[in-house]
Amino acid sequence: MDIFQYFTLNPVSLLITVGIFGLIIGSFLNVVVHRLPLMMERENYTYCIESFDCKSEHAQNLPQLNLAYPASHCPTCQHSLSAWENIPILSYLWQKGRCTHCQTHISIRYPLVELGSAFLALSVAWHFGGSLALLPALFLVWALFSLSLIDLDQLLLPDSITLPFLWLGVLCNIFNIYTDLQSSIIGAMLGYLSLWGVYWGFKLITGKEGMGYGDFKLFALLGAWLGWQFLPLILLLASVMGAMIGIFLILMSKHDKNIPIPFGPYLAIAGWIVLLWGSLLQAYLF
Repeated sequence: MDIFQYFTLNPVSLLITVGIFGLIIGSFLNVVVHRLPLMMERENYTYCIESFDCKSEHAQNLPQLNLAYPASHCPTCQHSLSAWENIPILSYLWQKGRCTHCQTHISIRYPLVELGSAFLALSVAWHFGGSLALLPALFLVWALFSLSLIDLDQLLLPDSITLPFLWLGVLCNIFNIYTDLQSSIIGAMLGYLSLWGVYWGFKLITGKEGMGYGDFKLFALLGAWLGWQFLPLILLLASVMGAMIGIFLILMSKHDKNIPIPFGPYLAIAGWIVLLWGSLLQAYLF
């Protein structure tokens, strides 16, 4: 009996395994969301210095880091976290949300990201079960989750996540896992070109930029995974969510209408919804 057969016959074991794995991945996603923008900023300054011989004190003050180094530590006192201080959720509860060394409050965001990662993983496992489609879908929703958080923080959708996952979607669909290869390739092309066209149309009419190039690539990613047939549904869901939340924030006077609202999280949420329930919604709405 292989692992797929085992988890197909034991769905509770599958959910427990995926849930625990989701918490662990969530802990890593906290690192990705925090460090990746800093790594990109340092790379940009380094390129500027090397290419144009410009000097920047800010660049010199940026931390030397990657996703593995330095080890997880308290940002206030630099205390390196031990293994037991890195246990998802449990460490936060055991430490009562504070650093064991300096007692500085630890943001509630860390355990919430871990819980969010586990929830997304469980939703995918519940839908796909112990099938071949499960593992790639898990990595997809974790990538979408990371992109959403980075976009909310920085108005940025890193190419280092969107582009590899775009090609991973095409690779999966060589084997017709989520759609056929032709639909995947056309989905990637139409996903990019459609929002690119909207961007330039909006800019020509208003003189303003309505979205960033990262949104084009994210939409292309979703097209590569799910096929061109679902692009209208994804765009509809994302636009409705974005409009409703944007209007709500403006009416509640919690958001300046001149400050851009990231569109990436709405595309990501719509992509997750369509991944799980796209066929049902497509039949109902169209």
